[in-house]
Amino acid sequence: MNTSRIDRAGLQVAEPLVAFVEDEALAGTGIDARVFWQGVAEIIADLAPINRELLSVRERMQHSLDEYHRAHPGRPDAAGYRRQLEEIGYLVAPPESVEVVTENVDAEIAEIAGPQLVVPLLNARFAINAANARWGSLYDALYGTDAIPDAGELTPGREYNPARGSVAIARGRELLDEAAPLERGSHGDSVGYSVEAGALRVHLSSGESVALADPDRFIGYSADAADPASVIVVHHGLHIEIVRDRESAISRTDPAGISDLVIESAMTTIMDLEDSVAAVDADDKVLGYRNWHALMRGDLRADVTKAGSTFVRTMNPDRTYTAPDGGTVTLSGRSLLLVRNVGHLMITDAVLDATGAEAPEGILDAIMTVLGSIADLRGPAAGTNSRAGSVYVVKPKMHGPEEVAFAVTLFERVERLLGLAHATVKLGIMDEERRTSVNLAACIDAARERVAFINTGFLDRTGDELHTSMRAGVMVPKGAMRDEAWLAAYERSNVDIGGASGLRGRGQIGKGMWAMPDLMHDMLDQKSGQLRAGATTAWVPSPTAATLHALHYHQIDSAAVAAELAGRPAQPVDDLLEIPLASAPLSPEMVETELDNNVQSILGYVVRWVDQGIGCSKVPDIHGTALMEDRATLRISSQLLANWLTQGVIGVDEIDQSLRRMAPVVDEQNADDPLYESLIGTDGPGLAFTAARRLIIEGAEQPNGYTEPLLHHLRRAKKSAIATG
Repeated sequence: MNTSRIDRAGLQVAEPLVAFVEDEALAGTGIDARVFWQGVAEIIADLAPINRELLSVRERMQHSLDEYHRAHPGRPDAAGYRRQLEEIGYLVAPPESVEVVTENVDAEIAEIAGPQLVVPLLNARFAINAANARWGSLYDALYGTDAIPDAGELTPGREYNPARGSVAIARGRELLDEAAPLERGSHGDSVGYSVEAGALRVHLSSGESVALADPDRFIGYSADAADPASVIVVHHGLHIEIVRDRESAISRTDPAGISDLVIESAMTTIMDLEDSVAAVDADDKVLGYRNWHALMRGDLRADVTKAGSTFVRTMNPDRTYTAPDGGTVTLSGRSLLLVRNVGHLMITDAVLDATGAEAPEGILDAIMTVLGSIADLRGPAAGTNSRAGSVYVVKPKMHGPEEVAFAVTLFERVERLLGLAHATVKLGIMDEERRTSVNLAACIDAARERVAFINTGFLDRTGDELHTSMRAGVMVPKGAMRDEAWLAAYERSNVDIGGASGLRGRGQIGKGMWAMPDLMHDMLDQKSGQLRAGATTAWVPSPTAATLHALHYHQIDSAAVAAELAGRPAQPVDDLLEIPLASAPLSPEMVETELDNNVQSILGYVVRWVDQGIGCSKVPDIHGTALMEDRATLRISSQLLANWLTQGVIGVDEIDQSLRRMAPVVDEQNADDPLYESLIGTDGPGLAFTAARRLIIEGAEQPNGYTEPLLHHLRRAKKSAIATG
């Protein structure tokens, strides 16, 4: 850990951050370094006290709620509970009307419904893969996953399996019939494609040559018009490239010579500096800022080693085709990128203010990520990401409209510092804290000139649900949360308020992550429900998942769904305030099973976070099913057990026994990792074990149930121990 500091305008700035800013980020911006640092110092001096006061408000509200629940145990009277929330300022009067007026929003966010990736920004290879996931091979996604469950064996290293291939081909033809139907007949009977007089002709096995039912869906081709190497069609704003290569294993069995369907997949990607990363000091933060800056320049690179060979992975260029009229069609080759900053809670040692206090990390993130975006806003790389000239910052873990307004103020100050036009920085509001959910209209109103994204995040929202009502009573087990009334009300309310505010056409309405990256068949069966519920985007864990999820956006017309949902009755706020308390005592068998399940999950995640700095990964559950875990999932597990501890369902001894039982299970699950360290070593429990225990035992006292303070403290300790040997 590098703790060397340099004085800049009275701030003590970590040396790696100074070097990044002055040698890289400011280059070509026309901004003087002294002016920049003076502006940073002024922003921190002015806004850090407000940030601290907002956190104090959270603490005071939580204290009031704890006292209320102690005095009124169990499920509260709805009217009395609502009055209590209003009296302490937790629940505010909604605005009479809300109108989003955000301008200069890219079509991928404002107009086109499509999948959204979320990837850790500290990993350059993952970031490049995600940026390049704008386009994905449908055949590879189907053939290489359990999306084709019963069509012959898929074994790494084996030759092409025609049985699986035929299923992939058939599903591809179904997609073409959905997205670009013929005036008669089916793509399933196609034996060739050509472009004649600017129109696509599809040649069928019957000898007929037919046009598309809607000729405007054909937008381009490559190579010879009489026998094109590829054809591009568009449906619901998403493009599909029909690739024809007679030399591939698949095309040799395909009458039309189609070797693949390459489809627009991850239309947008959130580059994450928050839940999916373990960024605990200046070195970690600078790595993230540097990767973001390179993404905005379009030149991020990563060395990749596969099968004993090393190559350099780079960002894809745009894709160019011949238009029907003989002109040129250019389509973006990369996903439109947003960046998720941290919330208002954490502070960072990357910058110490004039008093020697660590600066709010969210303030530093805003300054540095917007600074890194200037390369995309002006100069040689302008338009590399946003053709509309905007910067998209997703802001998580905000509690209510005052905190949203603070984010708006922060962005205004950053724009003035960097000489950017008003509202260049767009805001993504993560609707994942209870006080934001019940005041969502007011939150959107506070950012009506900037909001370009709202999203439901079931995981963090559940964590806050558990913590807010920690002392109301015993909460239901984790798996039962999805059946609770508050969740359905929350998911519906988010869509309705977003739609009523005019966000559609100016921003995204998003839904949460598919957390089982190896179960693509199940994802195909289930994830379409998020679109039918009114979402315009939903999170996926991998480029392959994005390609498969893209099928849902062809099956479902997002605009038609929005029209059907418009005007339905508003969700009563009392429905969102329904506390998920267990209706009957939990059986000893259920308690023990749930305790072990959650302890195993906590240990499996924190051992990688603390020991190796891995913020997001596939962690096997107690049954061996790989689940995507990040701090949000950790928050649920630790807060549920903290609730049961607080309510006397379990005791400290039982927690310790479970930790000891589950540690060997997690060790065994990680036996193939050469960097893995046992949770309990010869000298006793390690820092990761300690982190897991403290997250449970001290969970009720953690601010809003967040895991970051303890994780950061222990990860820093681990890095220090590694550095000193």
